[in-house]
Amino acid sequence: MVKYFLGIDDAGRGPVIGSMFLAGVLATEEQEKLLKSQGAKDSKMLLHTTRIKLAEIIRENSLAHFVIESIPEEIDSFVESGTNLNTLEAKKAADIINKINNKKDKITVVVDCPSTNTKAWREKMITFIEHPENLDIKCEHKADVNHVSVSAASILAKVAREENVAQLKKDLKVDFGSGYPADPITKEFLVERGAKYLKYKIIRETWQTWKDIGKKAGQNKLF
Repeated sequence: MVKYFLGIDDAGRGPVIGSMFLAGVLATEEQEKLLKSQGAKDSKMLLHTTRIKLAEIIRENSLAHFVIESIPEEIDSFVESGTNLNTLEAKKAADIINKINNKKDKITVVVDCPSTNTKAWREKMITFIEHPENLDIKCEHKADVNHVSVSAASILAKVAREENVAQLKKDLKVDFGSGYPADPITKEFLVERGAKYLKYKIIRETWQTWKDIGKKAGQNKLF
Protein backbone atom coordinates (compact mmCIF):
# COMPACT_ATOMS: atom_id res chain seq x y z
CA MET A 1 0.00 0.00 0.00
CA VAL A 2 1.40 3.38 -1.03
CA LYS A 3 1.84 5.88 1.79
CA TYR A 4 1.46 9.59 1.03
CA PHE A 5 3.01 12.44 3.01
CA LEU A 6 2.29 16.14 2.62
CA GLY A 7 4.81 18.38 4.37
CA ILE A 8 4.25 22.11 4.88
CA ASP A 9 6.66 24.78 6.13
CA ASP A 10 7.21 28.53 5.95
CA ALA A 11 10.02 30.96 5.23
CA GLY A 12 10.06 34.66 6.07
CA ARG A 13 7.79 34.90 9.11
CA GLY A 14 10.01 37.35 10.96
CA PRO A 15 11.44 39.84 8.45
CA VAL A 16 10.34 43.48 8.52
CA ILE A 17 10.94 43.62 4.75
CA GLY A 18 9.49 41.26 2.16
CA SER A 19 6.89 38.54 1.85
CA MET A 20 6.26 35.35 3.80
CA PHE A 21 6.19 32.11 1.82
CA LEU A 22 4.64 28.75 2.60
CA ALA A 23 5.33 25.60 0.61
CA GLY A 24 3.81 22.15 0.48
CA VAL A 25 5.37 18.97 -0.90
CA LEU A 26 3.40 15.76 -1.46
CA ALA A 27 5.59 12.65 -1.70
CA THR A 28 5.37 8.90 -1.36
CA GLU A 29 7.43 7.02 1.19
CA GLU A 30 9.83 5.96 -1.59
CA GLN A 31 10.19 9.55 -2.81
CA GLU A 32 10.96 10.68 0.74
CA LYS A 33 13.76 8.11 0.90
CA LEU A 34 15.17 9.40 -2.39
CA LEU A 35 15.01 13.03 -1.26
CA LYS A 36 16.70 12.17 2.01
CA SER A 37 19.48 10.34 0.15
CA GLN A 38 20.00 13.48 -1.96
CA GLY A 39 20.53 15.56 1.18
CA ALA A 40 17.10 17.08 1.86
CA LYS A 41 16.94 18.43 5.40
CA ASP A 42 15.96 21.59 7.28
CA SER A 43 16.70 24.45 4.87
CA LYS A 44 18.43 26.47 7.60
CA MET A 45 21.14 23.79 7.70
CA LEU A 46 21.93 24.12 3.98
CA LEU A 47 23.92 26.55 1.86
CA HIS A 48 22.01 28.71 -0.62
CA THR A 49 23.57 26.95 -3.61
CA THR A 50 22.66 23.55 -2.15
CA ARG A 51 19.06 24.66 -1.57
CA ILE A 52 18.75 25.69 -5.21
CA LYS A 53 19.99 22.30 -6.42
CA LEU A 54 17.75 20.41 -4.02
CA ALA A 55 14.72 22.50 -4.97
CA GLU A 56 14.98 21.21 -8.53
CA ILE A 57 15.35 17.62 -7.31
CA ILE A 58 12.29 18.06 -5.07
CA ARG A 59 10.17 19.43 -7.92
CA GLU A 60 11.15 16.46 -10.12
CA ASN A 61 10.71 13.80 -7.43
CA SER A 62 7.43 14.67 -5.72
CA LEU A 63 3.82 14.01 -6.62
CA ALA A 64 2.87 17.65 -6.15
CA HIS A 65 4.35 20.86 -4.82
CA PHE A 66 2.90 24.31 -4.27
CA VAL A 67 4.26 27.61 -2.97
CA ILE A 68 2.07 30.45 -1.75
CA GLU A 69 3.09 34.05 -0.98
CA SER A 70 1.78 36.50 1.60
CA ILE A 71 2.86 40.02 0.67
CA PRO A 72 3.56 42.70 3.31
CA GLU A 73 0.24 44.47 2.62
CA GLU A 74 -1.69 41.26 3.33
CA ILE A 75 0.29 40.62 6.51
CA ASP A 76 -0.32 44.19 7.69
CA SER A 77 -4.05 43.99 6.95
CA PHE A 78 -4.35 40.81 9.05
CA VAL A 79 -2.47 42.37 11.95
CA GLU A 80 -4.43 45.63 11.74
CA SER A 81 -7.73 43.74 11.76
CA GLY A 82 -6.77 42.14 15.05
CA THR A 83 -5.85 38.80 13.49
CA ASN A 84 -2.34 37.58 14.22
CA LEU A 85 0.27 36.09 11.91
CA ASN A 86 -0.36 32.58 13.25
CA THR A 87 -3.94 32.68 11.97
CA LEU A 88 -2.82 33.96 8.58
CA GLU A 89 -0.32 31.12 8.38
CA ALA A 90 -3.00 28.61 9.38
CA LYS A 91 -5.15 29.85 6.51
CA LYS A 92 -2.27 29.71 4.02
CA ALA A 93 -1.33 26.19 5.13
CA ALA A 94 -4.95 25.16 4.60
CA ASP A 95 -4.90 26.79 1.15
CA ILE A 96 -1.96 24.54 0.23
CA ILE A 97 -3.74 21.46 1.56
CA ASN A 98 -6.89 22.35 -0.39
CA LYS A 99 -4.80 22.82 -3.52
CA ILE A 100 -2.98 19.48 -3.26
CA ASN A 101 -5.54 17.18 -1.59
CA ASN A 102 -7.19 14.81 -4.10
CA LYS A 103 -9.93 14.01 -1.52
CA LYS A 104 -9.58 10.24 -1.90
CA ASP A 105 -6.13 8.93 -0.93
CA LYS A 106 -5.18 8.70 2.73
CA ILE A 107 -2.60 11.43 3.24
CA THR A 108 -0.51 12.13 6.33
CA VAL A 109 -0.18 15.90 6.57
CA VAL A 110 2.66 17.24 8.70
CA VAL A 111 2.94 20.99 9.30
CA ASP A 112 5.82 22.75 11.02
CA CYS A 113 3.74 24.59 13.62
CA PRO A 114 4.51 28.31 14.15
CA SER A 115 2.56 28.51 17.42
CA THR A 116 3.59 27.41 20.89
CA ASN A 117 0.12 25.87 21.23
CA THR A 118 0.17 23.16 18.56
CA LYS A 119 -3.27 21.79 19.46
CA ALA A 120 -5.08 25.14 19.18
CA TRP A 121 -3.24 26.05 15.97
CA ARG A 122 -4.11 22.69 14.41
CA GLU A 123 -7.78 23.18 15.27
CA LYS A 124 -7.70 26.68 13.75
CA MET A 125 -6.09 25.40 10.55
CA ILE A 126 -8.65 22.61 10.17
CA THR A 127 -11.46 25.19 10.07
CA PHE A 128 -10.01 26.42 6.76
CA ILE A 129 -9.64 22.94 5.20
CA GLU A 130 -12.39 22.06 2.74
CA HIS A 131 -12.16 18.25 2.81
CA PRO A 132 -10.26 16.93 5.87
CA GLU A 133 -11.93 13.49 5.79
CA ASN A 134 -9.05 11.62 4.15
CA LEU A 135 -6.31 13.48 6.03
CA ASP A 136 -4.30 12.53 9.09
CA ILE A 137 -3.17 15.99 10.21
CA LYS A 138 -0.20 16.53 12.51
CA CYS A 139 1.23 19.87 13.66
CA GLU A 140 4.64 19.69 15.26
CA HIS A 141 7.58 21.81 16.31
CA LYS A 142 10.83 21.06 14.44
CA ALA A 143 8.88 19.11 11.83
CA ASP A 144 11.34 20.41 9.22
CA VAL A 145 14.05 18.47 11.06
CA ASN A 146 12.08 15.29 11.72
CA HIS A 147 10.09 14.76 8.50
CA VAL A 148 11.56 14.63 4.98
CA SER A 149 8.49 16.05 3.22
CA VAL A 150 8.54 19.04 5.59
CA SER A 151 12.28 19.49 5.01
CA ALA A 152 11.52 19.54 1.28
CA ALA A 153 8.79 22.13 1.82
CA SER A 154 11.14 24.27 3.90
CA ILE A 155 13.66 24.23 1.04
CA LEU A 156 11.09 25.32 -1.56
CA ALA A 157 9.78 28.07 0.72
CA LYS A 158 13.27 29.33 1.52
CA VAL A 159 14.33 29.36 -2.14
CA ALA A 160 11.14 31.22 -3.09
CA ARG A 161 11.86 33.89 -0.49
CA GLU A 162 15.50 34.22 -1.49
CA GLU A 163 14.52 34.64 -5.13
CA ASN A 164 11.88 37.19 -4.19
CA VAL A 165 14.30 39.25 -2.08
CA ALA A 166 16.91 39.17 -4.85
CA GLN A 167 14.32 40.33 -7.39
CA LEU A 168 13.15 43.18 -5.14
CA LYS A 169 16.72 44.42 -4.75
CA LYS A 170 17.24 44.24 -8.49
CA ASP A 171 13.96 46.00 -9.36
CA LEU A 172 14.40 48.75 -6.77
CA LYS A 173 18.17 49.02 -7.24
CA VAL A 174 18.81 48.98 -3.50
CA ASP A 175 20.42 46.69 -0.94
CA PHE A 176 18.28 46.34 2.18
CA GLY A 177 20.16 43.30 3.53
CA SER A 178 18.30 40.18 4.59
CA GLY A 179 15.17 42.08 5.63
CA TYR A 180 15.38 40.76 9.19
CA PRO A 181 15.26 43.30 12.07
CA ALA A 182 18.59 42.16 13.54
CA ASP A 183 20.48 42.72 10.27
CA PRO A 184 22.58 45.96 10.51
CA ILE A 185 22.17 46.59 6.76
CA THR A 186 18.40 46.26 7.07
CA LYS A 187 18.34 48.63 10.05
CA GLU A 188 20.46 51.19 8.23
CA PHE A 189 18.20 51.00 5.18
CA LEU A 190 15.06 51.50 7.27
CA VAL A 191 16.51 54.46 9.16
CA GLU A 192 17.96 56.26 6.16
CA ARG A 193 15.60 55.32 3.32
CA GLY A 194 12.66 53.37 4.75
CA ALA A 195 10.15 56.23 4.47
CA LYS A 196 11.10 56.80 0.84
CA TYR A 197 10.45 53.13 -0.01
CA LEU A 198 7.09 52.80 1.76
CA LYS A 199 5.36 53.45 -1.56
CA TYR A 200 6.76 50.19 -2.92
CA LYS A 201 4.94 48.20 -0.22
CA ILE A 202 7.95 46.07 0.71
CA ILE A 203 7.99 47.02 4.41
CA ARG A 204 5.71 45.43 7.02
CA GLU A 205 4.48 48.62 8.60
CA THR A 206 2.81 46.83 11.53
CA TRP A 207 6.16 45.41 12.69
CA GLN A 208 7.43 47.06 15.87
CA THR A 209 10.85 47.55 14.27
CA TRP A 210 9.36 49.84 11.64
CA LYS A 211 7.03 51.58 14.10
CA ASP A 212 9.99 52.52 16.27
CA ILE A 213 12.13 53.66 13.34
CA GLY A 214 9.26 55.50 11.65
CA LYS A 215 8.45 57.32 14.87
CA LYS A 216 12.06 58.45 15.29
CA ALA A 217 12.17 59.58 11.66
CA GLY A 218 9.06 61.66 12.22
CA GLN A 219 10.52 63.25 15.35
CA ASN A 220 13.73 64.09 13.49
CA LYS A 221 11.73 65.88 10.79
CA LEU A 222 10.05 68.05 13.45
CA PHE A 223 13.42 69.31 14.58
